[in-house]
Amino acid sequence: MLISVRNLVKRYGGLLALDHFNLEVKQGEIVGLLGPNGSGKTTVINCILALLEYDKGTVEVFGRPMQPDAYDIKRKIGIVMQNVAVFNELCVDENIDYFCGLYVREPDTRRRLVEEAVDFVGLREFRKFRPKRLSGGLLRRLNIACGVAHRPQLLMLDEPTVGVDPQSRNSILEGVRELNRAGTTVVYTSHYMEEVEQLCSRVVIMDKGKTLATGTTDELKAMINHGESISVEVYVLAPEDLDQIRQLPHVTRAHYSENRLSVHYDGGQHNLLHLLDYLKSRDASFNRVFSEQPTLNDVFLEITGRQLRD
Repeated sequence: MLISVRNLVKRYGGLLALDHFNLEVKQGEIVGLLGPNGSGKTTVINCILALLEYDKGTVEVFGRPMQPDAYDIKRKIGIVMQNVAVFNELCVDENIDYFCGLYVREPDTRRRLVEEAVDFVGLREFRKFRPKRLSGGLLRRLNIACGVAHRPQLLMLDEPTVGVDPQSRNSILEGVRELNRAGTTVVYTSHYMEEVEQLCSRVVIMDKGKTLATGTTDELKAMINHGESISVEVYVLAPEDLDQIRQLPHVTRAHYSENRLSVHYDGGQHNLLHLLDYLKSRDASFNRVFSEQPTLNDVFLEITGRQLRD
């Protein structure tokens, strides 16, 4: 196990930030760590990296207990935190060289790694720019280059795409995939559910300092009572037809209003085919049809609740 966190407890005075939190990450995974604001995600990362002391529990990385002075372990880790952390006085090349130099002392090797990092994030034409001249997306890419230039075996990414344009976001996500294909294990936090669903091989949902659910996206979707949802534009639907639709296999609820029929299922196959066959048998005129499977966002809201958080 590359990361093993067991029964982790962290208090800030009277606030219980982590409540016997558990996490396991295997070599080669991209694990998404999801939770509402204040759920403890960043605290978990800081404890794993031994940047925070905790009150109880164990943290092992690369099979060894993680300690503040475990520099041989830390050299294998890359960190890209939510807040961009670069030096405004240094240009792109100099920033990457500085952070790479924290891990790699040999000048020729470091020079090669900086060149590769610049190309990896697509900043070659901006390499002499200082951060204040970079757009938000380019600045995020610089932040990532500083965290990955030394080719870490483990990469911690905390909200790496906040506030960037779609093109930069796609570039960042493809970069994460490329790192993973090259052997880097990734722990990834984000509020963008579609990113996590596309990127992560496994997802951990936490709230109030606890692990609430873990599994692949398909496994998590199977945990909630949200099956397929089908919407059909139907011009006229008699009340008795709506009652019959509610009796079809796997239908949990059906609603008809303003010429739109909405039917929700708890599972089953060929639901759309069965519904359209029934409408045809009743000579019901229908137009556009929409079929939606549950999303990771549905799972997240079902597990953590729908109320607003501060």
